[in-house]
Amino acid sequence: MTQANPPSLIPLPLEYKAAPGAFTLTPATAIAIAPASAELAAIAEYLAARLRLVTGFALPVHVSAEPMQNNDITLSTLPDSSFDKAEYRLSVTAHSVNLQAVSPTGLFYAVQTLRQLLPPTVEANSLQNETWSIPACEVRDAPRFAWRGFMLDVARHFFPPADIKRCIDLLALYKCNYLHLHLTDDQGWRIMIESWPKLAEVGGLSAVGGGAGGFYSQAEYADLVEYARKQYITLVPEIETPGHINAALVGYPELSINDAAPGLYTGTQVGFSSLAVGKEITYKFLEDVIGELAALTPGPFFHFGGDEADSTVKADYLVFVERIQQICQKHGKRAIGWNEIVQADLLPGTVVQFWRPGEMEKAVQAGVQFILSPAWYTYLDMKYDESTRLGLNWAGFLEIRNVYDWNPGSQIPGLSEESILGVEAPLWTETVSTLKDIEYMAFPRLPALAEVGWSAQMLRDWENFRLRLADQGARMQMLGINFYQSPQIPWKTAAG
Repeated sequence: MTQANPPSLIPLPLEYKAAPGAFTLTPATAIAIAPASAELAAIAEYLAARLRLVTGFALPVHVSAEPMQNNDITLSTLPDSSFDKAEYRLSVTAHSVNLQAVSPTGLFYAVQTLRQLLPPTVEANSLQNETWSIPACEVRDAPRFAWRGFMLDVARHFFPPADIKRCIDLLALYKCNYLHLHLTDDQGWRIMIESWPKLAEVGGLSAVGGGAGGFYSQAEYADLVEYARKQYITLVPEIETPGHINAALVGYPELSINDAAPGLYTGTQVGFSSLAVGKEITYKFLEDVIGELAALTPGPFFHFGGDEADSTVKADYLVFVERIQQICQKHGKRAIGWNEIVQADLLPGTVVQFWRPGEMEKAVQAGVQFILSPAWYTYLDMKYDESTRLGLNWAGFLEIRNVYDWNPGSQIPGLSEESILGVEAPLWTETVSTLKDIEYMAFPRLPALAEVGWSAQMLRDWENFRLRLADQGARMQMLGINFYQSPQIPWKTAAG
């Protein structure tokens, strides 16, 4: 197969071959699954629900022994060991649509591609007067990296569960598969810990600028975990330690170095707070917090922060990092920490999240895996340009091309691609306080980074991408996304 001018798909698939004709949905179209499986049925219903809303067609889901040829859409899993877990095939003819993968994960990604092959009006929330045609084609696709993530800071400003679910919905469309929630910081503690309730009840009262705080109950958090799982997104909790911890110390001063309770903090400075890492009560606290969150989070990762611990003595910091890794492993989780943790001895399985320049040689030589989030390419809280109302600029301005034009494989000297777990786009919220703000700062930069993480480096091309992104304008508009209409992109929106 060749890249024969694929439609405006983001991320760009590995292989695309156009064919004559098109498949058109009709009132007689059905969706088949093979074999019978509750998970496949759920994916089929996910697709059917979207299509029913805009077409008005019944689109019944049924089990079929083999791919259908009579105006049906078929989702099937195949026992083929040559496929990667996330790989899929998509075949569209005038008579049928067949989606194939070895796992439900791959089928879910195939469904996202199918969505993007349909007219943008498929994303509407009401019945549409439209001819629902899908261009005939053959697609083979698989991701470059296993981790294609988005981090949302809910500590500096709190966002209710409905906002998080909206983010999950949009992440799924662009085949992102990790949602990293930065749950705690100096300005707020956003998750209830039953054994230490004042963390949320007291530490959750504040936000940057003095606005309303908030926190998630454990039931709300578990619901978010499950909502993400159904869209093949793994939720990763972050409890920031040993610095960025002021909100925890307000309710529990015994965790502080001087046993004194600080006041709630509503500013944006960093580096002034620290756990008392020499006290055993600190490790009891971490055991309880990590234990409760690990029980609520079936994913394999736990992020403990570790950055900007300027008020922690270095020798104590090194011991702390070693001990918290052990606690994470005790509770069945792979520990993740920001750059600074490379100073310590890292246990097998620990992951480094790279965000700023630093000495990485020791970790690279040890074969440590990395998540790449270089601030100058991926920090979605950076302004687009000097006129952007929201955001900061300490890492520079990040227009779309800045975000798109980098190769993760050459980011850290000596780091093999096999040691790159993937890429992640963090959105810190010092200046971001509403869902519309999130959307404006994340879109369309997040789709650009989704392609950086998914698509083969040799296929990526800025001029090709900017035209595909231009076509995505109408789709984002139909989704109601408050996106930044970059002057770098010749947008094609519903308005023209």
